[in-house]
Amino acid sequence: MNKVLSGVRVLVTRPEHQAENLSRLIEERGGIAIRFPTLDIVSRNDDEIKYSLTNMDSFQWVIFISVNAVNFALKANSGKIGRTESVRFAAVGRSTAQAMKVAGLPVDLMPADGYNSEALLAMPQLQQVEGQNFLIVRGEGGREQLATTLRSRGAEVNYLEVYKRIIPRIDSSPVIELLVQHRLDVITVTSAEALQNLSLMLGENNNKLLSLIPLVVVSDRIRCIAADMGFKRVTVTDSPIDTAILETVITCVTGE
Repeated sequence: MNKVLSGVRVLVTRPEHQAENLSRLIEERGGIAIRFPTLDIVSRNDDEIKYSLTNMDSFQWVIFISVNAVNFALKANSGKIGRTESVRFAAVGRSTAQAMKVAGLPVDLMPADGYNSEALLAMPQLQQVEGQNFLIVRGEGGREQLATTLRSRGAEVNYLEVYKRIIPRIDSSPVIELLVQHRLDVITVTSAEALQNLSLMLGENNNKLLSLIPLVVVSDRIRCIAADMGFKRVTVTDSPIDTAILETVITCVTGE
């Protein structure tokens, strides 16, 4: 395999349980994956989740925001999510849809293009929703746009928050040392919160050095936040999947 990333150090900030595939892809191309999770994802109250997942008959739509939303819902409910004919299930993107299929859930709606709330809201099936009840399965404190827009269209929206994000308790000094020695070549970030935590974990006095490193992100929204934080070289992937992140890293390194 072409070792196009030979010797290139790539900081992988995905949560620990989600970082291995991207790290492996980087290493297969000769790169050095620096695993540095800037988010830890933990379960919320299992009893509340179980109750909601076993009483879904009042909803017309259940929307899963992420793979984590599917997996933590499953974890809280003994590995299964009950199906009912009255409920339609929607996924924000392909990875979420795949997780739903693995869980035995139908995917009644998924954006044809794009991997975010805006793409889902653009689907014809969600234009006329007055009087319909929605359950959005997500992490604690997620974005509000999906619910806000559905409510503006006359829908009733409830949240089921199945996990929360916290800053991991890990030693940042090895990464700070690489940063100070100018030995980090690319940073990959897949959420705004992960980016903000990265800045906090490495310390305010290192933010200027951090902002000079090429940054690969998975959405224009994160790009804008990174620019506001002072990052000089930010590139957006075509999609949030690991292979797309890898290809963007390669582009940043080679310029091709």
